Amino acid sequence: MEGAEPTQPPIQAVPYEQIHQMVAAEFTVEEGFIEYDTPTFYVTSQPNLKQAFLRLYKQLDSMQLVPVLRKRENRVMLQVVPKPQVKPSRPAINIALLIATVATTLITGYIISGTLLDAILFSAALMSILGAHEMGHKLTADRHKVEATYPYFIPGIPPLPTFGAVIQQKSLPPNKDTLFDLGFSGPVIGFAIAVMVSIIGIPMSSVSIVTKLPPGSFQTPLLLDFLANTLLKTPPIQNGQFLLLELHPLAFAGYIGMVVTMLNLLPIGQLDGGHVAYVLVGEKSRTAVSFIALVALLFISWPMAFIAFLILRVRHPAPLDDVSRLSTGRKLATLALVLIFILSVAIIEPITEFL
Repeated sequence: MEGAEPTQPPIQAVPYEQIHQMVAAEFTVEEGFIEYDTPTFYVTSQPNLKQAFLRLYKQLDSMQLVPVLRKRENRVMLQVVPKPQVKPSRPAINIALLIATVATTLITGYIISGTLLDAILFSAALMSILGAHEMGHKLTADRHKVEATYPYFIPGIPPLPTFGAVIQQKSLPPNKDTLFDLGFSGPVIGFAIAVMVSIIGIPMSSVSIVTKLPPGSFQTPLLLDFLANTLLKTPPIQNGQFLLLELHPLAFAGYIGMVVTMLNLLPIGQLDGGHVAYVLVGEKSRTAVSFIALVALLFISWPMAFIAFLILRVRHPAPLDDVSRLSTGRKLATLALVLIFILSVAIIEPITEFL
């Protein structure tokens, strides 16, 4: 349980010989010693390195200890450290923020629609998208035994309904596979709900031909354009004309969900895309990729680029096992994230009128 006091003695009370035996049962130990009161071992790299680490990780967990696997001067180093204490969560904060965000989304829904029913539909749809995204993270964390909080929804200031939602990880993921799964699950599930909401909302929307885009218009993502052309009868346009999609509040919630997904998939900091980039290319290369993404974001939304710059300044924590490689299946799954990102790209500046 989060915040529980340790039931085992601190690492100084655990005999070094006992820890050495546990490590030697899973790895070929080349050298073992105590460094700054920390049991430290140089081990031989082996094909089943990832599986051996996970077995040791589970054994040490009952002793309130965790293994840490790193590369040091081209050698594989394993250290055993005390399991960090976890502060208890405060569900009251989650509930209060949830209620506040429901309120701000309801108010925004009423502002853009003028009817209570459409405001409720907008709020329910947007909260479902954000909630599904974060619960995807939470369920994945629970499956991998990574301690994490329930979602913290962040209310906005109408007509900006919300700044999204986050969960807080209270322990490090055991390896790169887990870190990838944490970054993968949220965008995929949130995007799927956003698509479902858009499919329901677009038939209730309408299209018209204009020669000048009205104030408050937005460029829609590629997928939203495709769904509109598929589900609505779009008239042909000529030079100098624009096709204006007047979004129903449900479809507008789908639009926001796609934009949020796109932003989360940027390979920056501790965003979901940052998790994936870290396990694919490592910290140094990820930093270079992050700066490229930051420059590209300037053409999408400069305020978001500024926020992303602040996120970029925070160093990405490494998983406990930062040596073993990402599984091949997960590398291939990255293609799905790239496709979702492309389908969700939209210029976030006023250029789509909504009902």
